[in-house]
Amino acid sequence: MKRILIMVLRNIILVPFMWVKLCYHASHVQKYTEEQHYKMLRFITKRANIGGNVTIETYGEENIPKQSGFMFFPNHQGMYDVLAIVASCPKPFSVVAKKEVGNVPFLKQVFACMRAFLIDRDDLRQSMQVIMDVTKEVQGGRNYLIFAEGTRSKEGNKVNEFKGGSFKAATKAKCPIIPVALIDAYKPFDTNSTAPVTVQVHFLPAIEYDEYKNMKTPEIAEMVKNQIQDTINAHIK
Repeated sequence: MKRILIMVLRNIILVPFMWVKLCYHASHVQKYTEEQHYKMLRFITKRANIGGNVTIETYGEENIPKQSGFMFFPNHQGMYDVLAIVASCPKPFSVVAKKEVGNVPFLKQVFACMRAFLIDRDDLRQSMQVIMDVTKEVQGGRNYLIFAEGTRSKEGNKVNEFKGGSFKAATKAKCPIIPVALIDAYKPFDTNSTAPVTVQVHFLPAIEYDEYKNMKTPEIAEMVKNQIQDTINAHIK
């Protein structure tokens, strides 16, 4: 977490202003459009990356659908993952995250601005309601991100098994699925190093509904997981 301190110190003049602005946006979500929230979050992320010696390399931006109403499925390496994708993706999106992160300062405000859903994995009824709500929102044109591993990998760039249930909202919404391969995204926040680090974000070609409509969710999960791991293996330095 030393890198977070450096991010703050190198932006010390800007931090108080942006923190107040972030908290205000988080407390007045309906006052701003999704685009306005997202523009602010991208600015904060850009400044944090510069201050924290983090470089983002983006690949496959052309694979992000021009029409909204899609879902990202990245591998999960650490607390920096969402910020890496925010820095790389020009289109606003929201997140389905486990409820525990809803109490983490900064992430709490970020997810409030993104109108994210926090899921309680121990409450089946609440989990099913989240799936239904996300399905409706995707059908209505919002974009979402779900970490199908359920929890972050402890083995760096090795991808854990993807859970089939994570794809239920996508199959119900009949939306494009975009696999996202993150490389070295665990290094900014999940190591004690402050050395310059490069995080790669690879947006893979969208998997359209017609391509997966006859597949079971565990089969979709395995396909997406394999595509991500193959991409990581091909580009890891």
